[in-house]
Amino acid sequence: MIAVIVPAHNEAAVIGACLDSLAVAAAHPGLDGEAVLVLVALDHCTDATAAICAAHGVACVPLQARCVGTARDTAAQQAVALGARWIASTDADTVVPPDWLWRQLACGADAFCGVVGVHDWRGYSDAVRIAFTRSEQCRDGHRHVHGANMGFSARAYAAAGGFPSLATGEDVALARALEANGERIAWLAQPQVVTSARRSARAPQGFSQFLRALEEQVGPVPMAGRALRA
Repeated sequence: MIAVIVPAHNEAAVIGACLDSLAVAAAHPGLDGEAVLVLVALDHCTDATAAICAAHGVACVPLQARCVGTARDTAAQQAVALGARWIASTDADTVVPPDWLWRQLACGADAFCGVVGVHDWRGYSDAVRIAFTRSEQCRDGHRHVHGANMGFSARAYAAAGGFPSLATGEDVALARALEANGERIAWLAQPQVVTSARRSARAPQGFSQFLRALEEQVGPVPMAGRALRA
């Protein structure tokens, strides 16, 4: 079984599109009909997120942590307990491509780290968009880590100790732990996911904050992308 984990805090406005894209990815012929379990970690949700998840027929794990690291780990631990062999991670405001899961498994590594694109730059200048495109380095061998586009075997995840309970940077911390354990990580440009450039941040110092910091610094020298440095 393959599992997909999605942390969510009041994501009613966007999670439907995410779940629709996951349903398409789960039906990819390359998976040969293997079961795919989508687990949404409902972290202190007070809007209609749970109802939308129910309408899509996905499993939910409720918690009150208000912490993305805890939310990801809670869903991942549930996936491991249910027998998942591979766990893919994305975000509620993200849309994945149809071959997202198949390509992760086909890479033949212990873990996968991919890049992200942005589907709507409204509210940001062209200079910010250009600077982000340059910094993201959409090529194989990149060193970016995004919780919205990563995956790992259940074995490697357990050996690394899982996502730490951090309000931000839990994805980078996990990638570092995987590397420290000698796991093979595929740093690939494809499959790429598409996420939002919203200004309402869900995690401090997360992607939204990164874009705002880039906006402040885009003048003379574009800021380097958020990456894991060896």
